[in-house]
Amino acid sequence: MATKTLLTVKEYAALEEPEGTRYELSNGELIVTPSASYFHNEIRDRFSASLRAFVEIRKLGGVTSETDMKLVGEVVRRPDIAFIRAQRLEGIGLDQSPLPVSPDLVVEIVSRNDRADDLLLKVSQYLQAGAQAVWLMYPNSRQAYRYIPGKLDPQVFAADAGEKFEEPDLLSGFSLPLAGVLG
Repeated sequence: MATKTLLTVKEYAALEEPEGTRYELSNGELIVTPSASYFHNEIRDRFSASLRAFVEIRKLGGVTSETDMKLVGEVVRRPDIAFIRAQRLEGIGLDQSPLPVSPDLVVEIVSRNDRADDLLLKVSQYLQAGAQAVWLMYPNSRQAYRYIPGKLDPQVFAADAGEKFEEPDLLSGFSLPLAGVLG
């Protein structure tokens, strides 16, 4: 029987990523994924720029993209976009990798190579670590799925129906039409 070599967060942090490859750590298991596509990055950047501008003006916290975050146990995830409230960032050295804080809000742009079971595991890990909302954006179907703690089924939003990204409990007043984000 083959055995799996599991890594600690410290061992993970010491790894060198080859160009064109991204690492994450899920319960000690190294997850290797290809770099994101141009299309994926355009969507991420468009969303992130709008969110960052809103958050910075109001001094609500921080918005980051593709930053390793230490979740619960031997789990390190790299959300496409993460928002962390200001009070949770106080006293944290932001030059650390992975950041020793979980995001309050996560937005993941779903790519062709993403598998449903992997995405749902990520969602559960983010929520278990304290995320208040996790959004999965599906550019090809122009839909977004919103997951929150304590609810098994996500809310589904359609760009073509004129629906918007909004998180009033975390980002009061921020509203972004999904059609503008998903192209």
